Amino acid sequence: MTSKKKSLSPEEQARVLGELRRDVETRQKSYRERALQMFPHLCASCGREFDGKRLRELTVHHKDHNHDNNPPDGSNWELLCMYCHDHEHEKYLMAGHSGGSGGEIQLAPSIFSPFAALDSLLKPAPDEAKIEETARTTNEGTASPPDPSKP
Repeated sequence: MTSKKKSLSPEEQARVLGELRRDVETRQKSYRERALQMFPHLCASCGREFDGKRLRELTVHHKDHNHDNNPPDGSNWELLCMYCHDHEHEKYLMAGHSGGSGGEIQLAPSIFSPFAALDSLLKPAPDEAKIEETARTTNEGTASPPDPSKP
């Protein structure tokens, strides 16, 4: 399967180059490109440095989690690596913030009390108290030894 490249006419070349230039300009105006120009290429969370091909692993995180809030000074952005960015959003979701669904689900408070029966576990039962008392008096020598002549 050999494919022959079709040479473009000068008009088509000019059109393609114009599209490429517009794409580059649009990309440079995007908040990611602006953030990469403004900030050092470091993850704001873990401090790893990114350059070359690995620069694509560096993402722009919106501090207020509003992707439409893109101020020109970049005050709502921070550069995070992919892993720290995922972690940041997971923390946000775990903190009870809904993913933009509007209403949050209210959970009922837990009725579980891990220490509810602790005192009953620590207090010896009445039969155990008598056994302990008998054992203590036997060990102290105050109790008389059993008489072998008595049945």
